Amino acid sequence: MSQNNYLVVTVKPWNIDAYYRHTKDLPGNWHLITEPEELKLELLQEIKPRYIFFPHWSWIVSNDLIRDYECVCFHMTDVPYGRGGSPLQNLISRGFSQTKLTALRMLGELDAGPVYGKLSLSLEGRAEDIFKRVSSLCYEHIKNIVISEPKPEAQTGEITCFPRRKPEQSEIPRNDDLSRVYDHIRMLDAPSYPKAFIEYGGYVLEFTDAELNEDSLGAKVTLTKKAR
Repeated sequence: MSQNNYLVVTVKPWNIDAYYRHTKDLPGNWHLITEPEELKLELLQEIKPRYIFFPHWSWIVSNDLIRDYECVCFHMTDVPYGRGGSPLQNLISRGFSQTKLTALRMLGELDAGPVYGKLSLSLEGRAEDIFKRVSSLCYEHIKNIVISEPKPEAQTGEITCFPRRKPEQSEIPRNDDLSRVYDHIRMLDAPSYPKAFIEYGGYVLEFTDAELNEDSLGAKVTLTKKAR
């Protein structure tokens, strides 16, 4: 009996590690892409994947690929609430401590596809900790999809869209209480994300590894000269 082929398209070290940890225990033949230039129709025609999974991907996926293959992405909100960019930061800045990791079929419209399932996700800890949590939860979704092949169901409810955050929004707001400053630092504390910062004279101070105590906040501070 022939086995299905599956493809995972992802970036970030924790997502690649998760691929090797989890796919060895899943049925089928598994393939991995970690660079945008590798995602070509010629390769997909050779692999013939039953599903293409995108645990984390920052590039536009062509409409041809979405049309010809069943592509599954993962979004960190209880859609249709929170469609759009920077879901982690938008949720934490709005006071959320819990959310859903949603597996949905990719369509031409961002985060609008039908839903395979939703899993509860804690938003505690640094952004990097949360992303690592997400990478494991993705494979709970993937396992269910591969084994059960569920038919995704259309989203229902009021649509709320998040704006993608800009680097200048990483500046720590003035006059916020300590808990909000703590959330601001931790929600940006992951590799390649613009860190929480303040400007002081000719320097930029970036903050990571925040710890909130009863009446104080500790953090690692990196000081660099402002670009001229």
